Amino acid sequence: MNVIARPVDPKKLIRGATGDWEVVIGLEVHAQVTSRSKLFSGASTEFGGEPNSYVSLVDAAMPGMLPVINEECIKQAVRTGLGLKATINLKSVFDRKNYFYPDLPQGYQISQYKSPIVGEGEVAVDLPDGEAIKVGIERLHLEQDAGKSLHDQHPTMSFVDLNRSGVALMEIVSKPDLRSAEEAKAYVTKLRSILRYLGTCDGDMEKGNLRADVNVSVRRPGEPLGTRCEIKNVNSIRFIGQAIEHEARRQIEILEDGGRIEQETRLFDPDRGETRAMRSKEEAHDYRYFPDPDLLPLELSPSVVEDLAAHLPELPDAKKARFMREHALSAYDANVLVSERETAEFFEDVARGRDAKVAANWVINDLAGRLNRESKDISASPMSAQQLGAILDLIAAGTISGKIAKDVFEIVWREGGEPAAIVKAGQMEQVTDLSAIEKVVDDIMGKNPDKVEQARSSNPKLIGWFVGQVMKASGGKANPQAVNDLLKRKLGV
Repeated sequence: MNVIARPVDPKKLIRGATGDWEVVIGLEVHAQVTSRSKLFSGASTEFGGEPNSYVSLVDAAMPGMLPVINEECIKQAVRTGLGLKATINLKSVFDRKNYFYPDLPQGYQISQYKSPIVGEGEVAVDLPDGEAIKVGIERLHLEQDAGKSLHDQHPTMSFVDLNRSGVALMEIVSKPDLRSAEEAKAYVTKLRSILRYLGTCDGDMEKGNLRADVNVSVRRPGEPLGTRCEIKNVNSIRFIGQAIEHEARRQIEILEDGGRIEQETRLFDPDRGETRAMRSKEEAHDYRYFPDPDLLPLELSPSVVEDLAAHLPELPDAKKARFMREHALSAYDANVLVSERETAEFFEDVARGRDAKVAANWVINDLAGRLNRESKDISASPMSAQQLGAILDLIAAGTISGKIAKDVFEIVWREGGEPAAIVKAGQMEQVTDLSAIEKVVDDIMGKNPDKVEQARSSNPKLIGWFVGQVMKASGGKANPQAVNDLLKRKLGV
């Protein structure tokens, strides 16, 4: 497996007792395919039903039941591959991966091994510090999910719920190109965004619809790859970061004490913030892979792939580039806006026919900030793009000041309504009458003769203080530009 050649970044090295260590990370992300029915049966994929209520005879592995491929799941995998700039394999094979587990009724999992549906690709990732990296994709293959064991329903028995059994999963395997917990978190965030743009996975980690197996090893900078351990089924981006940090430290301590790392599968305990051993790591031969005799090789025509490619939505990277080009937004602002498809669409609705930079500022700071404080996503916003746009129109027309706009935003957020009507009813219009403003200016200058003298003789920047006092005295209704112009004339600055 090739690793992208990246120079060692001293900032990402981990300091041990005997020197620096480099952590090497690869991720296997399991993404549930957005589809109404399962990969090989017509049973529903709906979440949250009564146990064993969405189970066909195929899912329950009744004798003589044969799998039938769900065409939509195949198309979703191809769409995802195209979104990852990956090779689409026109011929792929479903294999049986043999292992025993109580919630795996067949005694094997139908998966793909040597001939996956999607080959190598890459994901461009922007890091919080402004660095940009590329993460290689090794493969994407389709497989069926297992059921779920329930251990807390009875004092002496475990129950099995097969509702998830047979649900289609895409396993997206990265190359070991990640070098820190922050990089891994940023990669999963970006991958989740791409999947949600494509509509191929909803990315809901709380429901287990997106989860990751995290492979971690450490080495001295420049040395060959170390022995890796796999941390299974981590279902939170924050937990992925915590698991990597702990596991890297654990391995470094063992190596510095003269021990060696055993290749094994581990679990992450979020309550204790640590990983613990689960079992020794299986190799491919342990699963006794062989082509599933009930399923013919899957063959796609080039025209099918071309048609799917032609109907892909605009993806985050392309949208970010367009926002920077068409709206002159900074890379940071564009990146924030395109992180979720709904946010990007909301921004475009607000910005249509208006100052895009002003719109971006309100969406990123006021709207998104408020949503974050209330733990809501933009689909649950009580303020529509039309309402926010109307507030910006009132500012642009000089009807209200920026300060009053904040008050209008608050009213619309809490009570709804049309911004223009709210401004009129509350008599919140901006004061543009120079004679009225002049009275306030004269009053403040008269009360602060020392500051007037300073502004005129040595500190012209004090005009900003006077503007603030006038705005405060007028309740934010005075036109800031009119106030500024009037003060400059009266102070002679």
